[in-house]
Amino acid sequence: MRRKLLIGFGRRTLCLHKWQSHPLCLLTVTKERERESKRANREEATPAAFFNMDSSEFRRRGKEMVDYIADYLEGIERRPVYPDVEPGYLRPLIPTAAPQEPEAYEDIIKDIEKIIMPGVTHWHSPYFFAYFPTASSYPAMLADMLCGAIGCIGFSWAASPACTELETVMMDWLGKMLELPEAFLAGGAGEGGGVIQGSASEATLVALLAARTKVTRQLQAASPELTQAAIMEKLVAYTSDQAHSSVERAGLIGGVKLKAIPSDGNFSMRASALREALEQDKAAGLIPFFVVATLGTTSCCSFDNLLEVGPICNLEGIWLHIDAAYAGSAFICPEFRYLLNGVEFADSFNFNPHKWLLVNFDCSAMWVKKRTDLTGAFKMDPVYLKHSHQDSGLITDYRHWQIPLGRRFRSLKMWFVFRMYGVKGLQAYIRKHVALSHEFESLVRQDPRFEICTEVILGLVCFRLKGSNELNETLLQRINSVKKIHLVPCRLRDKFVLRFAVCSRTVESSHVQLAWEHIRELASSVLRAQKE
Repeated sequence: MRRKLLIGFGRRTLCLHKWQSHPLCLLTVTKERERESKRANREEATPAAFFNMDSSEFRRRGKEMVDYIADYLEGIERRPVYPDVEPGYLRPLIPTAAPQEPEAYEDIIKDIEKIIMPGVTHWHSPYFFAYFPTASSYPAMLADMLCGAIGCIGFSWAASPACTELETVMMDWLGKMLELPEAFLAGGAGEGGGVIQGSASEATLVALLAARTKVTRQLQAASPELTQAAIMEKLVAYTSDQAHSSVERAGLIGGVKLKAIPSDGNFSMRASALREALEQDKAAGLIPFFVVATLGTTSCCSFDNLLEVGPICNLEGIWLHIDAAYAGSAFICPEFRYLLNGVEFADSFNFNPHKWLLVNFDCSAMWVKKRTDLTGAFKMDPVYLKHSHQDSGLITDYRHWQIPLGRRFRSLKMWFVFRMYGVKGLQAYIRKHVALSHEFESLVRQDPRFEICTEVILGLVCFRLKGSNELNETLLQRINSVKKIHLVPCRLRDKFVLRFAVCSRTVESSHVQLAWEHIRELASSVLRAQKE
């Protein structure tokens, strides 16, 4: 038995898992750890052999990894979409500290299936219908490999000219796909332009901080006696009561008051409610300075009324930021472009290609009408970051457009995806998802036990069993505990609602049909149990 345990000790997890209740095993493991500690102390002063994967091995391992990834994605629907693990499952499966000596690549790969995959939620499974999509495509994966190989930190044009210039051009490409007003494009000498942020949350925060800086400087220019603290305590930002929690977080980080505007019956922010809040706050001596309008809310994919809200913001001199994190991808389709009408009133606009445009995370596209609004808030130029071209007016240093200093070569993913799919291919992908959501909506409407809760416009269907919130909570718990499909809920006013979001790149009508049959069967079971 002792020999077997020692053989298993290199795979410590297996040994402890198999023999954890055996006294001899616990004693052996303790002694082995003591010997390891002594060996480590003796060898501390002896330099270890330096591990180096050469290009030959990298070629071989790279091909193996591509095969593994392709096999994983091809077979993903055979895996349970949601992991069957408890919090803290992973720590006992790996050693308590990094190995002192190099380990074999083969052992690491084996541990992926043994340790990592059991705890993975498979977001790209065609049975994943939770949250919103996270984009994935083979061209984007290949571009990410190249990004990692180049490994530049593109904080300035000089740090890697191609990294900066490709991003500027790709953001113009994407802006043209969306038919954004020319003011948002960099073009040859435009005042605006686009930048890739890490997330929509980050873009909202950047916009809020830029707006805060802009209004503070304007007020101090008009009244030099005003301190920044005196201004800050009066600043107020506004957003719909349906907006994402990241907007509230931006207000918290930015140190300003944030007020939720009550939405209408369609969960949309309208002019009348916003105007009422603005008038009340101005009368109280507060300073409205920032509004976030959401196009495609997280709860139910509702749309704030830009054509009403926008003119008010322009009239009041308030910065208008548009958060279209999910829905923005659909605006490349002419039939959905009307949802963006009113963008001309905005100071900044953001959506996530990494949600629905086949560009892997992270890639959050943000545009501003005046780039100086961003650079005025974030520009800092220590001597070690300066370069000879920075004052030429011909280049962009993206470190002045964001919170972090460093940035990856993320525009490569856009370049690969846009070229390999083409605009028509991307439009077809969006339309397929929208069609599947309407298919699911139709199935729900055919069952009189269920109700559709909001208008289905894009790829999200909000539905529920007719009945109490407790009934629907029970249904969702049953759905997710079985782990055949994965859903998450939302709350619309006082109703607990199930969300069905079409997410996977590989989802087909057959997956939607199977998901619905599964939901119906579980609903029948829940309703029977309620009657008993």
